[in-house]
Amino acid sequence: MRFANMTWLQLLRPHQWLKNLMLLFPPFLGGEFFHVDAKVLILSLSSFCLASSSVYIINDILDIKQDIHHPVKSRRPIPSGKIKVFTAFFLACVLLILSAGAAAALSKRFLVILIAYIIISNAYSLFLKSVALIEIFCIVIGFLLRLQAGGFAFNVPISEWLFLSVFLLALFLVTGKRLSELKHAEGESPDLIRPVLIKYPDGFFQGAMYIAGSAVLVTYAIYVIDHKSNILLIPLCCFGLLQYCLRVLAGRGGDPTRALIREPLLLVVGITWVIMTGMDIYLQARF
Repeated sequence: MRFANMTWLQLLRPHQWLKNLMLLFPPFLGGEFFHVDAKVLILSLSSFCLASSSVYIINDILDIKQDIHHPVKSRRPIPSGKIKVFTAFFLACVLLILSAGAAAALSKRFLVILIAYIIISNAYSLFLKSVALIEIFCIVIGFLLRLQAGGFAFNVPISEWLFLSVFLLALFLVTGKRLSELKHAEGESPDLIRPVLIKYPDGFFQGAMYIAGSAVLVTYAIYVIDHKSNILLIPLCCFGLLQYCLRVLAGRGGDPTRALIREPLLLVVGITWVIMTGMDIYLQARF
């Protein structure tokens, strides 16, 4: 029974739910976090968590023929045969309905954002993931939609500099992940890891990661200065970006959620950023 539960949990990929914390950026950075309605918090996060799990299940179903031959993905519940395709598809549909219901209970604007996320994510799984560059921006748009959804859910405006910082940070993380996948593909065909990788020229991901990392540092620095925040947040951000680059270039993996969980320094940087930013916003407002 325990192993069966783990199989279903693996199918849902709960570690990827960490990405949905982007929904909390607007109220947290807008100084409204402690005024957030618990119902809105639960409904907004649960809707995106359910939707993202549904999207991952559908992606696994579509990729089953390719994943069977993958050294790691072949152990996933669907390609390994532990969960039947029909059962997985039925679960994905149920999750979609539940997520839409939770979103509709919040607002029409939030529901529209969720539907846009589902459409773009499934279009990515169906055919866009095979189109160079477009596939990167599909994932980046997913982060931006989460940010916008958080703004709608909690009625907090999103500044231009925050939007740009999230956009460039997402681009940095996605290109870093692709570079990591290329490194893991050394000695074997990249086509087995991710077919679209062969469509990119040598050095593209490394250059794109450096450009995005430099740009996000600049935009975040402007955001910090514009909001008269703690200037020490900028070197902390720089350290975090370089630590992620080090992890990718060292071949330790580039998946953002796994990196945050498995890389102690990145986890410390993330927690420190939350504490420093929180103190900067909420203690200043109090005193």
